[in-house]
This record gives sequence, structure tokens and C-alpha cells, in this order.
Amino acid sequence: MMTMPLFLIFLLHVATPISADLRPGFYQKTCPEAESIVRDVMKKALIREPRSVASVMRFQFHDCFVNGCDASMLLDDTPTMLGEKLALSNINSLRSYEVIDEVKEALEEACPGVVSCADIIIMAARDAVALTGGPDWEVKLGRLDSLTANQEDSNNIMPSPRSNASYLIDLFQNYSLTTKDLVALSGSHSIGQGRCFSIMFRLYNQSGSGKPDPAIEPIYREKLDKLCPLDVDQNVTGDLDATPVLFDNQYFKDLVAGRGFLNSDQTLYTFPQTRGFVVLYSKNQSLFFKDFVRGMLKMGDLQSGRPGEVRKNCRVVNGRPSHLLLESPSIMEGDVRGSYNKDDGVIVD
Repeated sequence: MMTMPLFLIFLLHVATPISADLRPGFYQKTCPEAESIVRDVMKKALIREPRSVASVMRFQFHDCFVNGCDASMLLDDTPTMLGEKLALSNINSLRSYEVIDEVKEALEEACPGVVSCADIIIMAARDAVALTGGPDWEVKLGRLDSLTANQEDSNNIMPSPRSNASYLIDLFQNYSLTTKDLVALSGSHSIGQGRCFSIMFRLYNQSGSGKPDPAIEPIYREKLDKLCPLDVDQNVTGDLDATPVLFDNQYFKDLVAGRGFLNSDQTLYTFPQTRGFVVLYSKNQSLFFKDFVRGMLKMGDLQSGRPGEVRKNCRVVNGRPSHLLLESPSIMEGDVRGSYNKDDGVIVD
């Protein structure tokens, strides 16, 4: 079994499930139309480019696993900070940041300075699933946006497409997410596409053998060979499952049939600890939906307890004197989100 370096385990402990200040309806008084505004923008994005909502859905995973759900991944680089957009797992992979920009612009017009970018990611991820045929659920809100980002943390934490199930189980356990959560949340690959870059080793040199991954079903491998020949532009994309614009359990059916696009997907079926869940979800879409929602809610609870703010622009921190930095994610409903009451206390790990 692949073990995790001690330094990585330390980093993972930075983000822990702290949800005391997160609750449904957080913006009911301060921005009652917030959730409908987010969904309206997501509907327009889906019509304009279906792939964009799949990209936005995965923002939650890439954000929450790196020091908590704080929108750090949305920050652009600065002369003094390397952001997470160019981290190994994000560069040339994550896209559609402009959809979040559109959501933020609409919310700032309706309720200036109220809705955090971190909460936008959570709402938009939920809407991406619901709008493509998946489950809908009530999200807990009330997060603040980070004051910085950390490319090194993202590089050290986020898994690669080469990851196997054993490694992923260890990774998720460090966030109090179970093996069942891992498999259910991997169902996010029910929609969207992946790059040839992520599968070239599977097609031509699995485990340094100079041969394709034997777990790939032969006819599907022929299809991938045509999509991703050795001389291909490795940014060419292929569907992650057979119904890439519909959120359903086809992803798990494909894994059972040996038609998983990514190694990190197919290994969920070949590994004994995860195989049973894959088979179960391939036969029971309702159970998959239920467990997926449960996993998204648990992942959304990951917080670092670090200082935060409500950004006016999701790409940059607000400019203001350092003594005005917020010191707590706890803000009473009804207050202006840019204020801070020291009596609220500070959340610590």
C-alpha cells in the first residue's frame, strides 16, 4: 500500500471538519436571492458550454482539500504569491473560472460585499450537479475567503490521474472522509472530459511495462488509441464516461465494464476495498446520489480556521490596512459581511 509522506500528513491536518458556523439559509436576510442568482448564472453557462459546469463542479474538491473551503484556488498570482491555478493538478486542467467571475459580478450588483467566493464555489458545484440531471440538496453557507493561496500545498496534496485506490483511500481518510465517500465523490466524473495527457501512460506504458493497462476493455482501448495516439496534442479531451453531459451512474457502469477513462477511476473497480461500492452504485443510482450528496456536504465542512474576508473580486484579496483583517469566520446573520465582532471568538483546529 502506498503511504503518505509525513510532511503531507501534516499539511492535511490543516483543514479539518469545522461546521459550527455553517448553516442553510445563511444569506436569507442579507442576500435572499443569492442562491437563485447563482443558479441562473449556472443555467446560462450550461447553455453556452455544457463542459463548463462540469469544470465548476470540480472546483469544490480542488478548493476544499487545500487548506479548507476558502476559495484560495481562485486567487491569481501576485508578485509575492504563487497561487494554486498553476499547481500541477490544476494547470491546463481546471477551467471556466470566468463562470465564477460572472456569478460574483451578479451577486455584487445585488448584494455588495455579502456573499463569499468560497460559498459561491459550494453553491455552483451543487447547481452543476442538479442542472445536469443529478440530485439537488440544501447547502450550508457562511464561509469566508482566504487572504492567500499556496501553490506548494496544492502540489503536495492534490492527487494525480495516476493515483491508485490505496493512495486515494489514505488521502481521503486524512480529511475524515471514508472509502465510501471516496467512491461516491469520484462519481463527479459522471460529467465532463479529461485530457489525453492524463492517460498516455495507461495506453502505452502502464507501470513502465511499455504496454497498455490490461484493465482497459479492448474495444474501449482502441477508441482511446484513436483519440490519443502517441503524437497527439495532449490537451485533446475525451469523455469521462459514456454520458458526459448527464449526471448519472453511467460512470460506475463504465468502470465495471473496464471503460474508465482515468487510472484513478478504473482502479476503484480493480481494488478490492473499493470495488464493492462501484458495483453497488452501478446498479443503484438512487443510492449513489444519496451518498454523493453526503460526501459533498462533508467535504464542504472542511475549514482551516484561518483569517478571512469576503472578496469583492474572487481573483484578488481586498485592499485594506492589515489591522482590519477579519480574525474569525463567525459572523452573525444580519450583519454586513465586511464587519467583524471580536466577541464571536476564533475557530482553531
